[in-house]
Amino acid sequence: MKKVLKIGGLLILAVVVIAMITGFVKYRKMASTAEKRYEQLGEASPVLNVDGFTFRDLNKNGALDIYEDSRQPTEARVKDLVSQMSLEEKAGAMFITMIGISPDAQPVDKPFIPKSPMDFMAITMLPQSSEMLIEKKMNSFNIIHSLEADQLAEFNNNIQRIADRGRLGIPITIASDPRHGNENNPGAALYTPAFSQWPSSLGLAATRDTALVREFGNIARQEYLATGIRLALHPMADLATEPRWGRMNGTFGEDAELSAVMTKAYVLGFQGDTLSSTSVACMTKHFSGGGPQENGEDAHFDYGKNQVYPGNNFDYHLIPFEKGAFPANTAQMMPYYGIPVDQTDENVAFAFNKRIITEMLREKYQFDGVICTDWNIINGSKAGDARAWGVEHLNPSERTLKVIEAGCDQFGGESSPELIIELVKSGALSEKRIDVSVARIMRDKFTLGLFDDPFVDVEKASRLTGKPEYRALGEIAQARSAVLLKNEGLLPLKSGTKVYIEGIERKEAFAPYAEVVDDPEDADVVIKRILTPFDERSDHFLERFFHQGRLYYNEKELEDILEVVNKKPSVVIANLERPAILTEIDAASTSLLAEFGTSDEVLAKLLFGVERPEGKMPFELPSSWEAVENQKEDVPYDSKDPLYEFGHGLSYEESEVIM
Repeated sequence: MKKVLKIGGLLILAVVVIAMITGFVKYRKMASTAEKRYEQLGEASPVLNVDGFTFRDLNKNGALDIYEDSRQPTEARVKDLVSQMSLEEKAGAMFITMIGISPDAQPVDKPFIPKSPMDFMAITMLPQSSEMLIEKKMNSFNIIHSLEADQLAEFNNNIQRIADRGRLGIPITIASDPRHGNENNPGAALYTPAFSQWPSSLGLAATRDTALVREFGNIARQEYLATGIRLALHPMADLATEPRWGRMNGTFGEDAELSAVMTKAYVLGFQGDTLSSTSVACMTKHFSGGGPQENGEDAHFDYGKNQVYPGNNFDYHLIPFEKGAFPANTAQMMPYYGIPVDQTDENVAFAFNKRIITEMLREKYQFDGVICTDWNIINGSKAGDARAWGVEHLNPSERTLKVIEAGCDQFGGESSPELIIELVKSGALSEKRIDVSVARIMRDKFTLGLFDDPFVDVEKASRLTGKPEYRALGEIAQARSAVLLKNEGLLPLKSGTKVYIEGIERKEAFAPYAEVVDDPEDADVVIKRILTPFDERSDHFLERFFHQGRLYYNEKELEDILEVVNKKPSVVIANLERPAILTEIDAASTSLLAEFGTSDEVLAKLLFGVERPEGKMPFELPSSWEAVENQKEDVPYDSKDPLYEFGHGLSYEESEVIM
């Protein structure tokens, strides 16, 4: 037996040694490949002094070119630059995808020990950064890491230095999904503690306060600027008319007029009245409205590819764009993955659909900004197959051509400029056509001031983000967004009340106001925080990050909630990512509060009257699963006998007083 164990131990040791050697060889090979690529770059751009002004000699020719001269009109600079760009450089500019950040704030070119899911993605699922930057000549990337502000700023400067050493010195546009809420989803939003924390878009909509939303955008703009983020892959102007949809948390709810005014305020906060060097450009999504998903299934996945309009309500979903995004002059636009079933002459996804992109967005609405596809609609990736809904039969080259012919400018989540190069060289696509798209992409870089100075002050980054006054405003917004659904005279609680708490991580947040007890039998009031129910799925990598499916609590979940709530007078706090079915819980609770991303500290203040809930529901709460299944995906507030209607929200003064 000892001999067998000894042999087994030696075999395990041998496997470990082989794995270490293999890993080291792979590490060295990747590092060597990246080093050779970076050696191809030239020197940093020298500074030119002309007429008392300084300029960056981006193409290193010793002369001041039009595109290098900040005094020249933007269109003249764009025209000059595009005329100097090679086909390869133009093709590279038409792609934007995710890029990783290493522990030393460099682009990821070799493996390191991952400390987060984002690290793991960067190491295992993304191409080497040097390949995208140097071989593929790409200059737009979205970051997925939630690091400290100075690390994000340092990464910006490091990658801009690499770009500066390129032939034409074209700067990098760094983009990001939302970072100011508490959601952490690599396909939708990124929790970033270095920034101030605000409620979700649903919560912002619940405040009904456009001035507050614009102020949020202005603060988020400053925090993005400090770290080098210049393109916001948001807001979502989609309508949450389908309550099962897993992405409605990023919307402003189901009412088109409310979404329109919120979208407008949001974009103006980030961009200002006009796009400038102090702006963060917004890529509003998803034209022409990504909410009416068949059975609520999300179009990230093949089972959710269809958008349906049983209520013949397609035009309703255009209102947030017509009255919100377009009047605010959103810089860019993104169509969603889904197929607008039977709405055009061919059932293909939005980005492949010429009727949607050219005839509607370009011609009807005269939108001349960048149109970027959603991520990974051309090629499959390690995270899943290509989301080429409706054109699965086409190969990647044919899909690429169809997207460009539909009217799009840029490909999200892709790094395959060689497809465009091949199409041009074969004569299937004219270089004149791609010049139009490249000009739009470069125009935004010039307008944002990236060609003149893409660098940020690393030392100031931490001081310019997460300021106390920013965090205070975020907390005010959190409090104001909370919706008091029901109150039978229990709230606000009196100071010193004995409370038993479940579902709240930082119970110490209640210590200044209450006596927190460990047994509900010892409490005067039970406080129970609950999350929105969903079906756990794991067929796709991204599914674990999307909360989809059921809105009802299963038997065990409901039993656990009611067991606590029925013990004493109770306050139930529902964190609503989607419209949970709260019928039984509502009946059992004394008070019911809805929140959309509220810290424990703010919740304590709300329950004890230091702050007061002011929110109004941005969607209706259905009373049953049957009502959800019978409603129409494209029609707002249409479930039968809702528990609480759109716009419902009490104040403490309006609450029923128990005598």
